[in-house]
Amino acid sequence: MDVLTVGETMVMVTPEAGGRLVSDSRFLLRPGGAESNVAALLARLGHKAAWASALGVDPLGDLVLDDLQRHGVDTSLVRRDEHRPTAVYFKDPTPDGTRVYYYRAGSAASAITTADIAHWTAHPARLVHVSGITAALSEQAREATRALIRGPGLVSFDVNHRPQLWHGDAHEVLRELAQDSDIVFVGRDEAEALWGTSDAESVRAFLDRPRYLVVKDAAIEAVSFTPTGVHRVPSTKVDVVDAVGAGDAFAAGWLSGFLDDRDEVTRLRLGHYAAARVLESPSDFAELPPAGDIIGKLG
Repeated sequence: MDVLTVGETMVMVTPEAGGRLVSDSRFLLRPGGAESNVAALLARLGHKAAWASALGVDPLGDLVLDDLQRHGVDTSLVRRDEHRPTAVYFKDPTPDGTRVYYYRAGSAASAITTADIAHWTAHPARLVHVSGITAALSEQAREATRALIRGPGLVSFDVNHRPQLWHGDAHEVLRELAQDSDIVFVGRDEAEALWGTSDAESVRAFLDRPRYLVVKDAAIEAVSFTPTGVHRVPSTKVDVVDAVGAGDAFAAGWLSGFLDDRDEVTRLRLGHYAAARVLESPSDFAELPPAGDIIGKLG
């Protein structure tokens, strides 16, 4: 296995045409979760990707599994919970950006434990990917996230701060988890809100331990700090339909380049390409060609 991703996936309910959430909307039901997005996109890019989590024994859990398997994701490690449901969230695209409404309290994934982590990581993968969302679901999920990040092997961590899930200690916990990871993705504005940093360089000064740090500055650029130096690549200009999921796509593109041992500029360009395709989609996902074909298009 190239990549194992761990984290909650909900069922996303989104207006089919990308419009507002109103009474006569037609809806799409799709899996929506940061880590499963990364797994599905990496599978599309040509990698062997698995996703591990917990789902309810309900039709929504079946929907998640069916869709991810269709994209080529290995879901054999997923645990089904007879006592807790699969979570749901609604997207409401507005002219000022997409608002998201979560219905996830008491979900199956909020009960992930360190025992789950020990079971899942007993199956070797070249890389494990997780996000800060998992640490916000419950105290036991937070401890499970710590166990995953502090365990053996290479760990990729996307900060993915969701303010509505936290209760005042996000800045401390997310810094701790980032500092303990090998690869870290964070938005420049996200880091500013969390830690008061102002630019990519100040983020690097604050998160000085990760071997690879990628700071995404929305429509401007992405900056990476790596053992080979500092690298900057401008963002791809696109007409945005919905921004949700673009960060996951960027991470998948960059990780694809990392797994294929491509140079750092190519990794950043793959990240931008994948993010741009999701920005043009009303869902969190986009159909991507294999990474080699993308690089051929990029020139």
